[in-house]
Amino acid sequence: MAAGAILAVNVAPRPAPSRQSTTARGDLAADFARLQTGLHAKVGLVVRAISAGPKGQVVMGSSDFAEQPAWSTIKVPLVMAAMRQLGIDRPTPQMVAAITESDNLAAEEIWESLGAPATAAAEVGEVLHEAGDPTIVESRKLRPEYSASGQTGWSLTNQAKFLSVAACDPRNQPVLDLMGEVTSEQRAWGVGPLPGAQIKGGWGPSPSGRYLVRQIAIVPVAQRGSVVVAMAAEPESGSFADGTRVLTEIGDWLRARLDSVPTAQCPG
Repeated sequence: MAAGAILAVNVAPRPAPSRQSTTARGDLAADFARLQTGLHAKVGLVVRAISAGPKGQVVMGSSDFAEQPAWSTIKVPLVMAAMRQLGIDRPTPQMVAAITESDNLAAEEIWESLGAPATAAAEVGEVLHEAGDPTIVESRKLRPEYSASGQTGWSLTNQAKFLSVAACDPRNQPVLDLMGEVTSEQRAWGVGPLPGAQIKGGWGPSPSGRYLVRQIAIVPVAQRGSVVVAMAAEPESGSFADGTRVLTEIGDWLRARLDSVPTAQCPG
């Protein structure tokens, strides 16, 4: 823990029950498998009820992207870590830009404010670990032109696990609010168009230039609670445009099936 950080001990509350049967989860996965055949991309999708354990989630697609870079989705725990270290409950302009605009310069300045690279990685990692996510945050610039934290290998399953717990921690509410205020350009794809969705996207090219496009989100479902979404696409064409198109197709598919996804409400 870096100097100035607030030490908090969280006692995990009893999670609200996830509203979805085992049969419904199996039907959802089978339905997604049919969708996947026409996407022309390697895709993955995890939906998980907020505050729920593994029984409240459905894992779909051909990849969990466990070894693939988090790209800008890592900015969510990064900003949470910085707010805790500073002991503030209102985001700074840099934090606002990092989430709502995915501003890389702002995010890098936030990262550097956390301390030396190893310290910064530990601070962000602590935010993940307290939510039960075992991901180790990268402290090295594996590719010099990109941020160290963005090169963290962050699986869709762990992203969903993290966000499902983080969504119910009051300290994170300012960051979740920012996720509901992302720019219209970034809200236009994936599950961004869904009413009330709080989202953060991330994207970047492989060394060969092929794009991976990711998105994490919290989506409210009327009268049922909320569901966390973590998804990614690596299109056959390798283009960013096709990556966002694929995630939008998945978002449209999900919109039509919100009554089938696992949902819950934060305890209390």
